[in-house]
Amino acid sequence: MSRTVDRCDPGYRAWIAEAIRLVDADANRSADTHLHVFPLPPEWGIDLYLKDESVHPTGSLKHRLARSLFLYGLANGWIRRDTTIIEASSGSTAVSEAYFARLLGLPFVAVMPASTSPEKIQLIEFHGGRCHLVADPSAIYAESRRLAAECGGHFMDQFTFAERATDWRGNNNIAESIFDQMRLERFPEPSWIVVGAGTGGTSATIGRYARYQRFQTRLAVVDPEGSAFHGSFADGDPERTAAGSRIEGIGRPRVEPSFLPTVIDRMIRVPDAASIAAMRWTSEVSGRSVGGSTGTNMWGAAELIAQMRARGERGSVVTLICDGAERYAGTYGSDAWLAGQGLDIAPYLAALNGFLKTGTMPDVTR
Repeated sequence: MSRTVDRCDPGYRAWIAEAIRLVDADANRSADTHLHVFPLPPEWGIDLYLKDESVHPTGSLKHRLARSLFLYGLANGWIRRDTTIIEASSGSTAVSEAYFARLLGLPFVAVMPASTSPEKIQLIEFHGGRCHLVADPSAIYAESRRLAAECGGHFMDQFTFAERATDWRGNNNIAESIFDQMRLERFPEPSWIVVGAGTGGTSATIGRYARYQRFQTRLAVVDPEGSAFHGSFADGDPERTAAGSRIEGIGRPRVEPSFLPTVIDRMIRVPDAASIAAMRWTSEVSGRSVGGSTGTNMWGAAELIAQMRARGERGSVVTLICDGAERYAGTYGSDAWLAGQGLDIAPYLAALNGFLKTGTMPDVTR
């Protein structure tokens, strides 16, 4: 006689079905994010677009990631009706995951560095999450696992699962959205797409999708100072470590499992002062509120456009507005904070203002 082990739980399956419906309904209520034209002189023959991820319900690019991670956890059977959700996060992912946890009636704990901006902590708590602060940023992974084991919860582990949870072939991921929105532009296939890397999930999705669809678009990943990604990309050392980044949401003290260097065409290291200068400059020129990681994106985009100009190339460049400046009022938006950090953004502001006039970028990053 055969032996059967039956773990079917109709009540649990019904709960999963309803939970997935709720997450999908959230996506269905949201229109796609806007693709804005950044004002460049038309005679350059180069167009710059900013995909505005700050308009998601939780105000950042990480809303997409959080949705994917919850669907992945639900479909894998890792999340149940009484599961406490734990995440290691520097802020925006935790804000978005707190939103989805509350949507499903689940408790949420964000394990984050004590240096995380007060604005992000307040947003997590606003969405019903609890913040667990640690002094050593490198300890957030181990502490997340410990808390999950202690309470029988689920550690979402964005840094491992970001590149797996998103369907990179399509399904309205960010890459498919960009290329679809570019269809009617004068240069519909971008020469470059420029993004930062935090988990590495966004760059993995865009790089894979471009190859899968046979586009010749190149992917540039910008990396702030203090991050391990750029050095690892340069020397091929996946074990490289670094101090960590002051630009929240991107840059990591270690090379994360979701970071896929093989889909990246170029990496650009950006000084923190340049990121913050570009953040303020972008807000002033475009009239749109942008945060620090968007500034990193914009500095990289300006460098690439200046190089295209020098070679006489025409084409388009796309980058992201990751979130808004309101999350960083007490840090990147504060002159007193900059002075305390020893950051002088004046040379970088001058370079960006000169870029709009001449199309060239002086080397002020050394």
